[in-house]
Amino acid sequence: MLWAASAPTPPPPSTVRVVTYHNDVARTGQNLEEKILTLDNVNSKQFGKVGFLQVDGLVDAEPLYVSALTVSGHSHDVLFVATEHDSVYAFDANTLTQLWRVTVLGAGESPSDNRNCDQVIPETGITSTPVIAFNEDRGVMYLVAMSKDNNGNYFQRLHALDITNGADISGSPTTIEATFPTLKGKTAFDPKQYKERAALLLLDGVIYTSWASHCDVGDYTGWVIGYNAATLQQANVLNVTPNGSEGAIWMAGSGPAADSMGNIFLLDANGTFDHTLNPSGFPIDSDFGNGFLKLSASGTKLSVTDYFNVRDTVAQSNRDEDLGSGGALLLPDFKDASGKTWQLAVGAGKDSHIYVVNRNSMGKFHANNNAIYQEVDHQLTGGIYAAPAYFKDTVYFGAVDDSLKAFSIRNARLVPDPASKTSGTFSYPGTTPSVSANGTSNAIIWTVEARGSDAGVLHAYDACNLANELYNSNQAGGRDAFADNKFITPMIANGRVFVGTLTGVIVFGPLH
Repeated sequence: MLWAASAPTPPPPSTVRVVTYHNDVARTGQNLEEKILTLDNVNSKQFGKVGFLQVDGLVDAEPLYVSALTVSGHSHDVLFVATEHDSVYAFDANTLTQLWRVTVLGAGESPSDNRNCDQVIPETGITSTPVIAFNEDRGVMYLVAMSKDNNGNYFQRLHALDITNGADISGSPTTIEATFPTLKGKTAFDPKQYKERAALLLLDGVIYTSWASHCDVGDYTGWVIGYNAATLQQANVLNVTPNGSEGAIWMAGSGPAADSMGNIFLLDANGTFDHTLNPSGFPIDSDFGNGFLKLSASGTKLSVTDYFNVRDTVAQSNRDEDLGSGGALLLPDFKDASGKTWQLAVGAGKDSHIYVVNRNSMGKFHANNNAIYQEVDHQLTGGIYAAPAYFKDTVYFGAVDDSLKAFSIRNARLVPDPASKTSGTFSYPGTTPSVSANGTSNAIIWTVEARGSDAGVLHAYDACNLANELYNSNQAGGRDAFADNKFITPMIANGRVFVGTLTGVIVFGPLH
């Protein structure tokens, strides 16, 4: 009895869930329920590699996490990993034991070849980050998988898996097919021409897929295709360059963002933009290439309801200097000095400018100036091939060959001079930061650095002062070394940091 009375009180059961890319549909990258990792214990003596989860292919998708999930009659904190070999794994995030594994390949199929593109090699399967939805206690993971059969036919399929065992639910999978009207008739979605690079978005009961090309090879356009999450029937279709070309949706793997009103925001890559406008200020042929786009659904119709394009948008597209290389981030409401409330979104691309748009009036296109809420120039050294993150009135950007920089928000505007920055810089593709904090305390910025030759470095910085590096995975010699995979976003949950690699997921946490 004396021993029992003096035993430490076990921590309460965790409720942490990371069920979509960058933690939420605003794509902030925040986990504000991290109670284990602190500014004091994240250092090379107390923190480092605690395990490696071997899988059967590249891990390009951000791992997802559900705590206290019942699997085979037992409660587990579960990490979900999807691979380019078209497999999905569930691991116990604490013991690192495998709970289940499934393949989503059809009979006689294999993952797609690389389609003469070196961006995803040697095979293309599940590239984008899935999304998990809960209907009462039932969790369902939605993912897009690419495959081919022995006859050279290619397939893109949307799967819905029961997260307790990996089994397809009723009606899953559905083959992704679509057509969209053009001025000459219609255009059809060609499954071999595209890969699903941007993360899936679940919004108002619809799973939104958005499509990139294989490199810039071939004849492609900009597709967004929605499916009813309950039935997997097609809900809506939009092509943002239906009468032109290109306009893929990359966003470095970030997903389309969404606000509480059901609007979707994304950055579109270089492609046709009709700079002849109709009386409402929209492209006359409905081609929105290289734009910061706002989409809205009404019934079965999905459409562009607002947009912003830079004044030299056509020249930028011709130079392959587009907005679509970066991810979009929705900010919480801010008040300016007069007390007016603003609803803003922020994004950046290859031209090294940061664009802040008013989500209710984005600015459209003007040949002589950028009619935009705010534009921050000359603060990013290189282009953005990553997504930003947000924490406590601050936006974090990691450009190519640049420091990770923190931009404060004051009076509903970004302060142009960074509040802090890292001492080191990040080579291509820059870096996408993630945030862990316990509410507003112990805030840490986590980010992965690519050093070439498949060498990666995990960094942890004080979110309030990026000059204060708490930890990096090179500080303990080879103990914490790992092979990096580009465009990787670290995911943090329950005291552990999960990083996708070429062959699995490396797991960092407190050392015991």
